Amino acid sequence: MTTALITHIDCLRHRTPDGHPEQIARLEHVLAALNGKTLERFEAPMGSEDDLRLVHPQSHIERVRSAEPDEGIVQLDADTWMSPGSFDAAMRGVGGALKGVDLVLGGEVDNAFVATRPPGHHAETERTMGFCLFGTAAIAARHAMERHGLSRVAVVDFDVHHGNGTQDLLWSEKRSLFVSSHQFPLWPGTGTADERGAHGNVLNLPLDPASDGATKRRAYEEKVFPALETFAPELLILSAGFDAHRDDPLAELQWDESDFTWLTGRLCDLADAHCKGRVVSCMEGGYNLEALARCAAVHVDVLIERGG
Repeated sequence: MTTALITHIDCLRHRTPDGHPEQIARLEHVLAALNGKTLERFEAPMGSEDDLRLVHPQSHIERVRSAEPDEGIVQLDADTWMSPGSFDAAMRGVGGALKGVDLVLGGEVDNAFVATRPPGHHAETERTMGFCLFGTAAIAARHAMERHGLSRVAVVDFDVHHGNGTQDLLWSEKRSLFVSSHQFPLWPGTGTADERGAHGNVLNLPLDPASDGATKRRAYEEKVFPALETFAPELLILSAGFDAHRDDPLAELQWDESDFTWLTGRLCDLADAHCKGRVVSCMEGGYNLEALARCAAVHVDVLIERGG
């Protein structure tokens, strides 16, 4: 079978202020890096309010929808902005992640990469945060549980920033295992090892600033992979942030492309062992444009190799 690439032009219509790290060029660079690769390409459908209500209350949905301006850009919080088209862009991200779950669980593709923006892993139950409007990965996990009947879904977040939103949204969901590796201390300041979830279903892996890929590999081998083996997920969802790269301007971890290649391969090994190779990867952070493009490319190369 094949690897799906799911994206939509609407995600290029979400604008932020000049100089903002979460810029249109991020997605443009990633799509250019994936051009010519052997991928089955799909347009991300529009998510629905029913999809959002899997994790967010209606009040949050209305608050975000009503904040979108008719022109210009508006600031929702310290880091998060909206322009005309931002709501649709976020809904394409949600719809794209759910499309990936449907394709993979339906056996139409082996795995999927969802290349959309804005990212989603910082959006909490009733709070936009950190460039994010809705909790895309958590919505995809709940979609797999509620609509496909899965009883064990793992979300692994290797963005350099803690996935506080996904943690919040899945905190009480005993059918999930949420794993986040991230630099600590670093914004948003959450993600300590003692944050364990209502059912012991959260595993945080804080990494010291300036730690390298070898440190990350040891930590994953010692803590993350055993936890995933025990949990034995039926589906693996990745929050694929590439800002742990040494060239990223927003953090200090010292990973390089080989570290993302290794991590993607090892996660695919676990997916092969427990969930028929079923992986849905959703793009999160990465703010050095060239490093982001290279890392996304090697990540997808592994998905293609393992899905072939």
